[in-house]
Amino acid sequence: MAVWSVAAQEPAKPGEKQAEQKAEAKSAGVEKKSEKAELPFQIQLLETRVRFEVNGDSRKEVHTIVKINNILGAREFARLAFDYNREWQQVEIPLVRVSHANGGTSELLPSAVSDAPNPAVEKFPAYQDVRVKSARILGLQEGDTIEYRVITTTTKPPLAPEFWLEHTFDRSGQVLKEEYELDLPDARKVQLQIASTAPAKQKQTSGEGEAARTVYRWSEVAPAEDKFLNAVAGQPDLAMSSYVSWDALVTQLSRAELLPEEAGDTVSVKAKELTAKTKDVQETAEVLYDFVAQKIQNIELPMLAVGFRARKADEVLESGYGTQLDKFVLLRALSNSLKGADYLLFVGDLDSLKNRIPDPSLLTHLVQRVEFSGAPRAGGSPPPSVSSWVDPTLPVAAFAVISPTLRGRLGLGQVTAHHWSQWWAITPDLPFPSEQSAIVNASLSREGALTSTVKYVMRGDNELLLREAFHGTAKEKWKDVANLLAISDGFRGEISSVNVSDPLATREPFKVEYTIRQAKFVDWSKKPVRIPALLPQIGLPDLPKKAGDGGAAPKIELGTPLDVETQMTLKLPAGTKAVVPAGTSVSRDYARFVSKYGVVGETVTASRRVNFLMREIEGTRGMDYNAFVRAVQNDQAGLIGLEREAEKVAVKK
Repeated sequence: MAVWSVAAQEPAKPGEKQAEQKAEAKSAGVEKKSEKAELPFQIQLLETRVRFEVNGDSRKEVHTIVKINNILGAREFARLAFDYNREWQQVEIPLVRVSHANGGTSELLPSAVSDAPNPAVEKFPAYQDVRVKSARILGLQEGDTIEYRVITTTTKPPLAPEFWLEHTFDRSGQVLKEEYELDLPDARKVQLQIASTAPAKQKQTSGEGEAARTVYRWSEVAPAEDKFLNAVAGQPDLAMSSYVSWDALVTQLSRAELLPEEAGDTVSVKAKELTAKTKDVQETAEVLYDFVAQKIQNIELPMLAVGFRARKADEVLESGYGTQLDKFVLLRALSNSLKGADYLLFVGDLDSLKNRIPDPSLLTHLVQRVEFSGAPRAGGSPPPSVSSWVDPTLPVAAFAVISPTLRGRLGLGQVTAHHWSQWWAITPDLPFPSEQSAIVNASLSREGALTSTVKYVMRGDNELLLREAFHGTAKEKWKDVANLLAISDGFRGEISSVNVSDPLATREPFKVEYTIRQAKFVDWSKKPVRIPALLPQIGLPDLPKKAGDGGAAPKIELGTPLDVETQMTLKLPAGTKAVVPAGTSVSRDYARFVSKYGVVGETVTASRRVNFLMREIEGTRGMDYNAFVRAVQNDQAGLIGLEREAEKVAVKK
């Protein structure tokens, strides 16, 4: 179904923001008058009617009545916005009526409705059809009621004649009454799943032959607290699809009319230009990936918003921008022009798409597998080759680095040259060992001020997070990013300088260095003076969850194997002595931890190293893992005692 977009004030998931809205209400000074008044708004009625035709066309009408409870609700509904693609969709807003708390009604003027390109594509001419139709409602106040209708008509969408739909009824209590109607043509066989906790209240058939139709209707009122307790988490109340299988879906998505396979001469010329000086197939693959990931600006649009359709490779190359589908087409064309091969893999938000009926909206991300083989070697040994998963939408990710949210996930892929599909699992591994180090050089003044220089060098998931943070922030704001990093590692103070390696230089480890000063780190008048070791706190995987009644203990997830080393050198003011903790050493087959502390004259040193060796361990080892975690936490809680020699002499006199 191409109605991917009616998501703004249709509020299908109002409960997700409830906690955030309560916090905003408190900070805004909104008084808590009653339990219901805590909600910024109350949806008194939410009616949805969806009708599909045999050819894949559809019509969706949403009728909503909303009571505004406070100023936050007024802000929320000051603008009704609906996304759509005008190439195959139309959005109409035939009714917006406000019933004012102090009496009287007003209806929206035509001049208050606007239609403009989605902000994500404003600067990209090729995607001006991706738009937002919005209606401004001025002067909303507490106690007002808004009633509106929005109709989305879809005609000849790119994936026609197929259609699909998912819906989950509100469980937050924010919607007082919800009515839902699904109208299907009997001439099309569909897969239909309805949760036992939300059965249809009515099923009605009409017509004969090609005109026969079946209508399902639901009517739900605000649930009691115990209602829906048996609902399966993450599963929709209603799921429908005309696809016979996931294979059929991906076969359609990989058609040449959606993902063009032909490319112009400009692509071949560019591929040869980029790889003119590469030494081997590994470098060739990396150069092509870097170009598409870093030089082609990424347009962050859902694949469904563009109908899973990409532009031709030469158009993407010439424009210098593209969606993840565009980037796939370009990288494939560049690779194929050099006799490479590639696979596509559609990955979803769910851990197992296999357990759901085929639905394009569940496929949210695309990754590629790039393959190159070199010339045969003398003696008959296998030629050099490279075969790696890549994600060109991450400009700061090194070649073959996939986001941790996708690694290890199952997706549906297709070999484009042979047009067959199968389930693939993205490797959970990184292409290099995951390592990070932090070196702290600090000095403490006689007045108690602490000045520290902290230097990080890292490879792995934290590296990717930091690269994204610095790459997405203007250089003049890098101090703000460094400050957040310092706070997360337990450092406080004013940052005076920041040096960062190029976030796009992904073939080398990422480096961050900053200097931070805390004016009143130590108060010498307070006795005893104890300070923590000036080392970043080492994060540890969560403690194991308790097993259910009679069930086996779940496995303990340790994450990607990681080696973390931290070192500190602290120079004390003249005449100051230090007493340091004893070191700790704990070794397991799944992880090792060691710490060392020392004093030489007026210089204190400390180091900690933890090395996680496995991704997971059996839940039956929970007590052992708890003991390991406690040992690390106790060590990190250890303090260094400081005493100034001049004070001891004064006491003796």
